[in-house]
Amino acid sequence: MKLPFTKMHGLGNDFVVIESITQPRELSAEQVRKLADRQFGIGCDQLLWVGLSKTPDVDFKYRIFNADGSEVSQCGNGARCFARYVYDQGFTRKKTLTVETHKGILRPTLEDDGQVTVDMGKPHFAPADIPFQAEAQAVRYPIVVGNDTLEIGAVSLGNPHAVVHVTDVDTAPVEQQGPLLESHRRFPERVNAGFMQVLSPNQIRLRVYERGSGETLACGSGACAAVIVGQLWGLLGESVQVNLRGGDLRIQWDGNPEHSVLMTGPAVTVFEGTVEI
Repeated sequence: MKLPFTKMHGLGNDFVVIESITQPRELSAEQVRKLADRQFGIGCDQLLWVGLSKTPDVDFKYRIFNADGSEVSQCGNGARCFARYVYDQGFTRKKTLTVETHKGILRPTLEDDGQVTVDMGKPHFAPADIPFQAEAQAVRYPIVVGNDTLEIGAVSLGNPHAVVHVTDVDTAPVEQQGPLLESHRRFPERVNAGFMQVLSPNQIRLRVYERGSGETLACGSGACAAVIVGQLWGLLGESVQVNLRGGDLRIQWDGNPEHSVLMTGPAVTVFEGTVEI
């Protein structure tokens, strides 16, 4: 079967986008892995499945699959690419969309300058909501990773994040500690591991080792998580520029746990094609 697709990226975090609006399509985990393979497939960090929602007053539904075929509930860069995709493909003329995901509703807005702002919802800190094994909710948690004891912040934005404060992201042991954190037994659904360097109260550098994909050039929800944790630790302000290896995001949060986190950044279409599956 020939499958049409669109290749997109948000700051180098790249996606294969498959639409199930004009023709219903379902993909197996094995098919996702083959499409995501950079040597024998198209190559991507995640695959985005685009469909229509059956929920009243909701425009679309989308699903996110990691390169290893596992399905996840949230992807900030993917949400921006999703919004750009459905608008550019003519599936909507709305600039602000309501999108159903596995863990709730997202509201991306296409800005006049080409950027996309996503209302990522409010953060969740209770260990059971992340999920994370801890006796009680805390701002900082000690955790044993290999031969080291790290101090992390933990938060969920529809997907779990652990954030570590480092002196320099270039020399941080992301390749060693990232996989150990991702699969740590205290995170029963695995975790996205962020390594944050604070440059000022309004700017950080960040590397993220994503569950199911490894280190990516950018992680939108990881950028939000880092800013949230940095605020809780008294290091950051309400509006922060996050410098990732693939480019920059602007994250805004006023520190109120009942208020949403806003993320603004680019979404780019690379090419379109068809692939045999």
